[in-house]
Amino acid sequence: VQLVESGGGLVQAGGSLRLSCAASGFTFSSYAMSWVRQAPGKGLEWVSAINSGGGSTRYADSVKGRFTISRDNAKNTVSLQMNSLKPEDTAVYYCAANSGGLVRSANNYNYWGQGTQVTVSS
Repeated sequence: VQLVESGGGLVQAGGSLRLSCAASGFTFSSYAMSWVRQAPGKGLEWVSAINSGGGSTRYADSVKGRFTISRDNAKNTVSLQMNSLKPEDTAVYYCAANSGGLVRSANNYNYWGQGTQVTVSS
């Protein structure tokens, strides 16, 4: 099983980044997917989730209206489009897979990626 994130980097406040997560080794289309982040010195924070079919999404209040989650089950990928980035969005972003359905949680996932760093400068 692998979840490999990409697309992180350094961006100025107000800018955009698109994170991607490529999945392999499990039946991707049967799993809800989430993005979870961890800011320096802080705990895990759930950011967004999408159900297995892609028809239902959820967002943390802190990113609602700025971030968009999507998935392509044909390509086994999930993405997070991040617009209007703020310095407080600086964190390591992880994608995670949950066989139990869409959850608004920073824990209880079957699989995790290794993370990608997002740094937003002011």
